[in-house]
Amino acid sequence: MDDAGAACGRGKQMEVFWHEGMVEHDTGNGVFDTGMDPGFLEVLEKHPENSDRVRNIVSILKRGPISPYISWNLGRPALIPELLSFHTPEYVNELVEADKEGGKMLCAGTFLNPGSWDAALLAAGTALSAMKHLLDGHGKVAYALVRPPGHHAQPSRADGYCFLNNAGLAVQLALDSGCKKVAVIDIDVHYGNGTAEGFYRSNKVLTISLHMNHGTWGPSHPQSGSVDELGEGEGYGYNLNIPLPNGTGDKGYVYAFNELVVPSIQKFGPDIIVLAAGQDSSAFDPNGRQCLTLEGYREIGRIVHVLATRHSDGRLLIVQEGGYQVTYSAYCLHATLEGVLNLPMPLLSDPIAYYPEDDSFPVKVIEAIKKNYQKDKVPLWRDS
Repeated sequence: MDDAGAACGRGKQMEVFWHEGMVEHDTGNGVFDTGMDPGFLEVLEKHPENSDRVRNIVSILKRGPISPYISWNLGRPALIPELLSFHTPEYVNELVEADKEGGKMLCAGTFLNPGSWDAALLAAGTALSAMKHLLDGHGKVAYALVRPPGHHAQPSRADGYCFLNNAGLAVQLALDSGCKKVAVIDIDVHYGNGTAEGFYRSNKVLTISLHMNHGTWGPSHPQSGSVDELGEGEGYGYNLNIPLPNGTGDKGYVYAFNELVVPSIQKFGPDIIVLAAGQDSSAFDPNGRQCLTLEGYREIGRIVHVLATRHSDGRLLIVQEGGYQVTYSAYCLHATLEGVLNLPMPLLSDPIAYYPEDDSFPVKVIEAIKKNYQKDKVPLWRDS
């Protein structure tokens, strides 16, 4: 995948959409993401989804070696009517009322505190602005650097640190603007259940999620992320889950892309691709059990670059999702964008340097998915 379209990627600017107001979402301190003080710890840590992680991403893009390739654009808040393209009125009203009342824990680990609603509106509006930039023909590649994340937010409920589904809103905008087909590739370590739920009955959106095999985690997250969750009605076969064994690293992820993701995108033929980019699949992340390093993220970026070049006229929207190790997440995002830009040489060396990986089990799992599900149950694959 490295060579195809190489000339197209070099020297391109990436449009980054960002607004400083998103750091005002304060998730608090406690035992990991509980917000709880047990009374016997001297030091309480920040909630994993804290502003430091995006501050470091902003910093590495402005001061790191990729900075000459970056053009900055100011994000903006979403309007309430825009939210209703993906979310139910009842749910949006619940969020508005929770904000008026000074905050609320919407589900485990997901706190809407003073300042959170404004940040969520900025995240949603910034993703919409980035998508509109592409739809209006002003560029080919845009990155919505947004927080709080969104891919767990379902049409009618919050989940997993997410209030509004930033990527889902952007996808719906593309459909409403005339795109016939949109593909979403989600590499966050957790199942992009909210995005999948929003388009579960649609054959216009192909949602592909590569995630660790974590299953459900409570009433806010009823979806399991299993290969059996294929969509419903017209959408049957257009939700493809690739649950990877814990410990899957660079080789396993690239194998999954080449064997499952690439052929699916080729057969679907999207008008635009959305990459839901979470760095919590990295080897250092406290919220995941996967082992991606800079090399893996860089190669994923390259593969997605080629897919966009070949199948969506180069149009690619990247939407920030998770990633909770505040240093390594920034490095991994930098590497992903290097790959998307198809830069010929790595710009950053990996502080890990080397991470051992046994890809034999992930390969077996991926082959089983391909053989037992895709060939028989996914319409896109029936003729292959």
